[in-house]
Amino acid sequence: MVSAASSSDAPSSPPSVPRRDLGLSSPAVRRVALLTLGCARNEVDSEELAARLHADGWQVTTDGEGADVVVVNTCGFVEKAKQDSIQTLLAAADTGAKVVAAGCMAERYGRELAESLPEAQAVLSFDDYPDIAARLDAVVAGEALDAHTPRDRRELLPLTPVARRDSAVSLPGHGTSRAAVQTDEHTPAHLRQVLRRRLDTGPVASLKLASGCDRRCAFCAIPAFRGAFVSRTPDELLAEAEWLAKTGVRELVLVSENSTSYGKDLGDPRALEKLLPQLAAIDGIVRVRASYLQPAETRPGLVEAIATTPGVAAYFDLSFQHSSEPVLRRMRRFGSTERFLELLAAARALAPQAGARSNFIVGFPGETRGDVEELVRFLSAARLDAIGMFDYSDEDGTEAAGLPGKVSAATIKRRYDRLSALADELCSQRAEERLGSTVEVLVDSVDDGVVEGRAAHQAPEVDGSTTLVAPADGGVDLAALRPGDLVRATVTATEGVDLIAVPDEMVSAAPGAAR
Repeated sequence: MVSAASSSDAPSSPPSVPRRDLGLSSPAVRRVALLTLGCARNEVDSEELAARLHADGWQVTTDGEGADVVVVNTCGFVEKAKQDSIQTLLAAADTGAKVVAAGCMAERYGRELAESLPEAQAVLSFDDYPDIAARLDAVVAGEALDAHTPRDRRELLPLTPVARRDSAVSLPGHGTSRAAVQTDEHTPAHLRQVLRRRLDTGPVASLKLASGCDRRCAFCAIPAFRGAFVSRTPDELLAEAEWLAKTGVRELVLVSENSTSYGKDLGDPRALEKLLPQLAAIDGIVRVRASYLQPAETRPGLVEAIATTPGVAAYFDLSFQHSSEPVLRRMRRFGSTERFLELLAAARALAPQAGARSNFIVGFPGETRGDVEELVRFLSAARLDAIGMFDYSDEDGTEAAGLPGKVSAATIKRRYDRLSALADELCSQRAEERLGSTVEVLVDSVDDGVVEGRAAHQAPEVDGSTTLVAPADGGVDLAALRPGDLVRATVTATEGVDLIAVPDEMVSAAPGAAR
């Protein structure tokens, strides 16, 4: 259930929406602000919406100031994310602009969200995305749009994965331009149309491999509102990657609900292994990073490709969720402490400095003290660079919500606090292991002389960062560094998971930057 009334308990840090004077802008210039919450997949979806709206004459921004319409691309994964989405929608309504809810929360709740949040002029489904400009035109004109009744989107696609590409179901992030030229498998990537408009100018961008998921994890509602798994073709991905490189992107982050399934519906389970070196070879791209890997599907060939391919970050974003075998079985997942440690060892045998991160759920129904101790044993041995710890809560429509053996809220909090503290300590220790090592740092920002970037084991926003400091003598001129530069540096200190490093040499300068 969703409730606008409960938004008073929401966290206080969703994106701010500036107030503005009432009244619409000139009819000739319709202005829309796209505010994106949640994961990197949503960011890709927002940039597809931006392209569609721009093509139909809308001025697109990420700043609500002076907008005719504010579109909030919501997140509907867990309760905190839903409350952040509601709070952002309410803040947008305070600006005087028309407010539209899109994204996962809107898709998941549809008419229920519309009824509980009258401040939003419209609640859109993923099925509205191909006609987003017409929907916003209607909102500006004061027309009422009926919200959809949510459906299990897995049922909209064929059961057989290879039959799904011919379906007409809307897949956010898979859009093609109405003005696209006729293409086939022989059309060069640079001649293919890309339906995307960047909403920032940073040197990093996400590239969506696929949408949906065929797994049935007991705690997860995502497949029901994102649908079954559908891969994008390699030629589509290469075309978009080349386009991103031409906009100044230097690092590609490959995202999906389950990247290890990429290609299964294309008849090639090794498709990701083949795609990685092709992406890394694109002119201007200096780093490719795969994310959202399922441990049970991470094959030896994929481990080798990630660990040894030049230009691909030796980085393993593995969705472990727990390490106690009984808990994993109740979650409808596979693995154990020993199997997960073997997977990490295989990666590090090929790339000793490989990065690894994961998320874990504490307090899943039936979790015992012994299960917690097993998780502690795994975390203590795994040497993970980053750990996301989540306290379990029932989610609408999931199998876990109806499972017996619920752990009390007080016990969940106690376990969460203990394991979160342990995770912070272990990740700090792992960072300290990198003292004296050499890392390649992609510069993300230069602000008032502070140069910040990320090493190969640090994904954007979630895994810490590396601050570059001036060398005592020689080396790279810190003042000359620009976003997008890739430098080799020596780690000299740590602050929690963050590194401090001295740049030794330029590996690849960002193109077009004045020096």
